[in-house]
Amino acid sequence: MQPSSRKTPILGRLLAGLCLTVSGLLCSLPASAADILLTGTEDSPGVQSFTQALSELRPTDSVHFKPLSSLPAPGKLPSGTRLILLDLPSLDWRLQDSQGPATLVLRISRLQARQRLNNLLPSHLSLLWSDPPIERQLRLTRLILPQVRRVGVLYDRHSEFLLKELRLAALPLGLEIITQRWENTSDSRPLQALLKNSDVLLGLDDPDLYNPKTAKNLLLSSYARQMALIGPNAGFVKAGSLTSTYSDQSDWLAILVDLLGQPPSSWPRTLYPKHFKVLSNPQVARSLGIEQMDEASVATQLAEGERRP
Repeated sequence: MQPSSRKTPILGRLLAGLCLTVSGLLCSLPASAADILLTGTEDSPGVQSFTQALSELRPTDSVHFKPLSSLPAPGKLPSGTRLILLDLPSLDWRLQDSQGPATLVLRISRLQARQRLNNLLPSHLSLLWSDPPIERQLRLTRLILPQVRRVGVLYDRHSEFLLKELRLAALPLGLEIITQRWENTSDSRPLQALLKNSDVLLGLDDPDLYNPKTAKNLLLSSYARQMALIGPNAGFVKAGSLTSTYSDQSDWLAILVDLLGQPPSSWPRTLYPKHFKVLSNPQVARSLGIEQMDEASVATQLAEGERRP
């Protein structure tokens, strides 16, 4: 019986050690994989590329895209799903049901949200804004055109709600906001009146005012007065405005990875991307006698300014 009594504590120690090893392995493994579902109306190569890139950045999660037409009502999706909406039709679908998983609405503009939500934001939605932050655009203006004081802004009934925020953001920068309502874009008189009383034109991301049909008039009119147009987005910079801040796919992926690493209960209701870049039009800068900017340096200065309390 003596040998048996000696084996028992040895066996016990082995089992205890094994339990500790298994426990350590379990602790080192990632938490259970999250089900991340992206949806939109089109399953395009761009969407597939975005989904694949997100999957590679979240290798322990199940990241997949399903077209909107193949999904049930939002309330019938598993509650643990993390839902990412890629377009406005998918948001309209999500708004039909108050039940369902926590949802990130990717790249929606302030105007689009107001038209659909009318300032009422359901608790299960988190909106990630696509338009450049007003304060960031004003700080960009101040940084590259330190001599300007009067910032001209066109608006219509859709974008008028942004004016109060715009004026508040301009105050600490020593800028004065000069506004002009422009409902009929075929009538150039409001534009000309604004240009006459401004040092620079700041474009709001309002597609009724800034679109391919109005671009020629806006750009030719402003540059005829040797006046820069800032914004309203990267697309307009390529068309002929001077500069704008913007977020590209890599920035949005970084933002999503950060949010998906948090519990949905901690997701912000609305969020401007903290990751961004600056785009400029060198040809326009030369025509206005403005020194060509170092886009990366300007973006860094803006980001540093936002990190300061």
